[in-house]
Amino acid sequence: MTGSGVCALAALCQHKRFLGLVTFVFVLTVTGCGGPRPATSPNGPRNVAKHAQPVGAAPSVSAKMICASEAQTDLAAALGVHTTQPVVPTWTNHIYSCRYIYHNAVMVLSVKELSSKSETDGYFTSLKYRFGLGQDFGAGGFITKNRSVVVSKDYKVLLVDISGLPSRFGVPPLSRGKIALKAAGTILSCWTGA
Repeated sequence: MTGSGVCALAALCQHKRFLGLVTFVFVLTVTGCGGPRPATSPNGPRNVAKHAQPVGAAPSVSAKMICASEAQTDLAAALGVHTTQPVVPTWTNHIYSCRYIYHNAVMVLSVKELSSKSETDGYFTSLKYRFGLGQDFGAGGFITKNRSVVVSKDYKVLLVDISGLPSRFGVPPLSRGKIALKAAGTILSCWTGA
């Protein structure tokens, strides 16, 4: 096989792995922790379970999961790197957020909590305009132009912002887009609706 043929084959394999990761994040978004799909009304919104709660004065249990020690451990295992500073959560304007700070790199996870399907859909759509649409998952999620990941579930919108990461990150090194998908999949694998 010629050098260009090997490059084309490698690009095809990489594209298939990327699509596999997209499918993985989509499945996790729908099922969460590999369990049964949450009950939804046949006429209700997609990805909004019957147990969806409107935003409150304090962040929900599921929002807090993105910065919890379990998430930190799971992300370190998935990405192959540990943070170099403590992960400190903030709660401002109904956005629960934390910065995962690594040596010369930062990844920001945030969850915006809302009170209704229309608010959630509106905020979700606003992020498409703010960050630009790179690839649409179709079922409550998309990849931004800079390869960050946005996922809507219940009345919450998760953003995995990888704009502070180098083009390749982790052990083994992966593209920023793959890191965002891995991080989103890790968080969503056990994200409850509470």
